[in-house]
Amino acid sequence: MSAAEPQALMLQPDDRMPNSRLPVLIYREAIRLDATNKAGDFDRLFETNGWRGIWRDGVYDFHHFHSNAHEALGIARGEATLKLGGESGREVEVGPGDALLLPAGTGHCRLRASENFVVIGAYPPGQEHYDICRDRTPEAELRISKVRLPESDPIGGAEGPLLRLWR
Repeated sequence: MSAAEPQALMLQPDDRMPNSRLPVLIYREAIRLDATNKAGDFDRLFETNGWRGIWRDGVYDFHHFHSNAHEALGIARGEATLKLGGESGREVEVGPGDALLLPAGTGHCRLRASENFVVIGAYPPGQEHYDICRDRTPEAELRISKVRLPESDPIGGAEGPLLRLWR
């Protein structure tokens, strides 16, 4: 695990993506580059830090957000360009060992990915049954406003930077 401070990225709302008043957190090399089983390491790291609903897949190739959950994404294999924040958002390059923490409402989409791209996803307790929204609505924004803040950082645990950066 990297002790480095995550990059905090603020995203403005647009016509379709509400985004969040909370920053996206980007952890570079959250899992060591020389680790041989990054997927298993992300599984254990998320589980140890209380994040649940763990899955392995990719990132959808359409802009979407979750109105009822914060989401942690650990890049286990491959590389990708993700667009965060919707059409007018920011492109972010990710690679093995990187992790992102997306607050509820944050638009995200895969623009490009290597063939071997694998993501490990997880959610705070009680947020494992996430929705997939493609358009900003008053109902979605109401749900976002009610999503509880996590009690631990998916990378840094109870003392992780999320607790400071999202309060």
